[in-house]
Amino acid sequence: MKPLEDYLVVDFSQFLSGPSASLRLADMGARVIKIERTGLGDICRTLYTSNVIMNGESSVFHAINRNKESFEVDLKQENDCKMVRELLEKADVVIHNFRPGVMERLGFDHASVQQLNPTIIYAELSGYGPVGEGKGKPGQDLLLQSVTGLTWLTGNAGGPVAMGLSIVDMLAGSHLAQGILACLFRKVTSGEGALIQVSMIESAYDFQFETITTFMNDGGALPVRTAKNNANAYLGAPYGIYKTGNGHLALAMGSIPVLGSLLGCNALNQFTDPAEAFDKRDEIKTILANHLETRNTESWLAILEPADIWCSDVLNWKELMDHDGFKALNMIQEVKMNDGYSYQTTRCPIRIDGELLVSAKGSPKLGQDNANIIQQFVSLKTSVHD
Repeated sequence: MKPLEDYLVVDFSQFLSGPSASLRLADMGARVIKIERTGLGDICRTLYTSNVIMNGESSVFHAINRNKESFEVDLKQENDCKMVRELLEKADVVIHNFRPGVMERLGFDHASVQQLNPTIIYAELSGYGPVGEGKGKPGQDLLLQSVTGLTWLTGNAGGPVAMGLSIVDMLAGSHLAQGILACLFRKVTSGEGALIQVSMIESAYDFQFETITTFMNDGGALPVRTAKNNANAYLGAPYGIYKTGNGHLALAMGSIPVLGSLLGCNALNQFTDPAEAFDKRDEIKTILANHLETRNTESWLAILEPADIWCSDVLNWKELMDHDGFKALNMIQEVKMNDGYSYQTTRCPIRIDGELLVSAKGSPKLGQDNANIIQQFVSLKTSVHD
């Protein structure tokens, strides 16, 4: 039995951040019902973030909404709102990621839902939080990366560089799931409900706790990325990714003279002062980069790994899928939609009591679960749009 079985989550959220939180709850056994707009559904169904369309809808939608149900309603219609209220009366958790004021206009704000269900856990995710000048602005990942300093940490020295993932969305969703799990525990022990508020901007700040702490205690000096092979603005050479004769090699921390001896690079032997690994890191990285191109990745690994130097090959996804270590973890699962369409995606990364948290249930077609949800939860047995 999965730990959240018999818990009901009503999820109003769309796109990435909120649905990533409800996905994790679904992986742990919760029943997640998506509340979706009539005819349109979750914006992520059609707002494509890739050029890959699966079964008529965005690949991202399928990835983040597997193992959920879809309840298609028109919240401008009182009958539909009544059905949603009846569903909320029986729910353990409700999630939304609308801009401030939207749920109030719909009549599903915290105070209203709490009247229906005093012990419900009400979890809301926003871009900029409930206060401050950003309140109401769109919570879009690239914009949040840009206003929180993240873009000055990635890539080589020069202008800002965005991370290649919707990292702030996923961080905020993870934080929301953490808050929900903590309050579910409190609900079991005390019977209390909760209001959980997470913002993308605060999640992005928290993500940088190491670097922001360093900045604040370093006289306000801004982080400086190396001109080449940068991987962390606050770490010295050799920390970075280097081109080899046939691929790339990642190097973490290590003594520069020791590396010089192991690699047969005499030019590195002069850097005997540990402080030079940071103070002269551009010079050291240039020497190292030129030397590593003289042989292939496998030959360097054969030298460095037995010497316990922190290093690794740099894999693309095709190489990763063929790697025995990846295969051993069983990270890929196949799921199937109600219409028979199946696809491969990742599984939950958490193991409980040694068991993988997997499910064969794919993403829902818009409104596919209406009849079943109405039959189970709604006292007025009627079609949704009568």
